[in-house]
Amino acid sequence: MQLPAPLLRNNPNSYKNTFGHALIVAGSRRMIGAAVLSSMAAFRTGAGLVTVGLPRGLIKVLQKRVAPEVMVLPLPQTSEQTVSAKAADELNAKQSTYSAMGIGPGLSQEESTAKFVTDALIHLNLPVVVDADALNILAADVSLLKLRSAPTVLTPHPGEMSRLIGHEVPQDETGRQQLAIEFAHTSGCVVVLKGHRTVVADALEGIYSNETGNVGMATAGSGDVLSGIITALLAQGVEAGEAARFGVYLHGMAADLAVQTIDPVSLMASDIIAHISPALGKIRDNLTN
Repeated sequence: MQLPAPLLRNNPNSYKNTFGHALIVAGSRRMIGAAVLSSMAAFRTGAGLVTVGLPRGLIKVLQKRVAPEVMVLPLPQTSEQTVSAKAADELNAKQSTYSAMGIGPGLSQEESTAKFVTDALIHLNLPVVVDADALNILAADVSLLKLRSAPTVLTPHPGEMSRLIGHEVPQDETGRQQLAIEFAHTSGCVVVLKGHRTVVADALEGIYSNETGNVGMATAGSGDVLSGIITALLAQGVEAGEAARFGVYLHGMAADLAVQTIDPVSLMASDIIAHISPALGKIRDNLTN
């Protein structure tokens, strides 16, 4: 797989804004780690700037756990310390600040949070990665995706995909591929159906079946890392289909490098993040050999 052009870093006059500003809207009182994992993965994948938007009451807790390079955007919160519906207007007013958004990891499905997610997806004109709780919120009305004017990447695991389509996902590879491409056409989105040999379905480019990765990736937070990776690629200007394909390839390769020194039983999502840079280096080396 080739490095997307922005990751080649060929322009010596580049500066941080050249490589985009990724906004990660994630986290709630019980799930702050999701915001940490997504934002750190976005930085390691080359986004020039990364901001985490989360309930304002959790900012101090986040800052104790995340790298100092990550910026924070305090958002209105509910009594349960989840993102409030009021945050949609706030994000809409600030959207020109950001290049792409990842939304969903650890957000919760609280009623006000659900309204925030649907309003944000309808009104924000940013490339978006929709993951985790945001996917489950969308399952109530997937027709909302048709109202989006900017590129959208959906990253469901089989359970989330079942909720989106209203029936079980086939277990055979051919059935998974057919289902993913059909939903890509009907939704107008790029679909990343996670699992063994993750399927990326793009109405323009067709099906890509990923061959990197290992069983150790079946661990908490692995999907949060993937959403951060793809968001960073979108923020750098990579087209949605290419961002999804390269994102799942890089995610799997990082995990493959990790299990060279860590037993798959012990693999954690943070280990995948730690191996994003070596994986990028290996892909870069392959270009010159």
